[in-house]
Amino acid sequence: MDMITSLYAAAKRCLECSDAQEKVFLTHYYARQWCDGLLDLHYHEQAIALPEPGRPPLPRLVPPNKLARRKINTDQGRQALVHAICHIEFNAINLAWDAIYRFRDMPRDYYNDWLQVAEEEAYHFSLLRERLQQMDCDYGDFDAHNGLWEMACKTDHDVLVRMALVPRVLEARGLDVTPGMIERLRGAGDLRTVALLEIILRDEIGHVAIGTRWFQYVCKQRGIDAGQTFTALLQDYMQGHVKGPFHDQARREAGFSDEELTMLKQQAGIYE
Repeated sequence: MDMITSLYAAAKRCLECSDAQEKVFLTHYYARQWCDGLLDLHYHEQAIALPEPGRPPLPRLVPPNKLARRKINTDQGRQALVHAICHIEFNAINLAWDAIYRFRDMPRDYYNDWLQVAEEEAYHFSLLRERLQQMDCDYGDFDAHNGLWEMACKTDHDVLVRMALVPRVLEARGLDVTPGMIERLRGAGDLRTVALLEIILRDEIGHVAIGTRWFQYVCKQRGIDAGQTFTALLQDYMQGHVKGPFHDQARREAGFSDEELTMLKQQAGIYE
């Protein structure tokens, strides 16, 4: 297909790709190349700033408070909900590739983990886009926001900060809210979408766990306390503003300690 032999170069190509279906194809293609030993971890250039990854011209990106609110018991409301999750999964493909491209000289298992995440996010995107098409719309038909990538830019200087704040804060929020979405969709009779969200919730627990694993690894390498560091980063980057409620079981499966869950609840103003 091409002469790319470096995983970092493959990551850059996937990041720069602006066609959604091609990005999915390239993600699976380069993951196979890596598994077959055809990509290495040599690089001829340092990671350069990518202020925006490749994306299709639609959806139109707007501030979160400009997104229309729709009721889930209407066809358009369900379309908008599936579209919002589909957009999150598209961004998550870019975030996984950026975790590979941005941070060099990590252990080989780090790249194995984030390639797994990239492939699973691409799979989720494809499932949700197919569901949108079954619902007589497509990815790009609704507006979306760019919050996930904005946090990627804020954390692109340090793998420790990235692992703490993207998987363990933004993506972990999905562990909290997805069960409620599943119940509302089940109540609306949309069992097809329920089945997809159950797959995504299962996989996302693993993705947050990967973030936890590498956050703790870097803390250990630097000789710093993971719990104290996580609390400090929340204060520095989120001003302590975190949203509850929290899905305790899913977060524990993703590597959160009881102490971290207690701290998060206190910052969210939840006292048990």
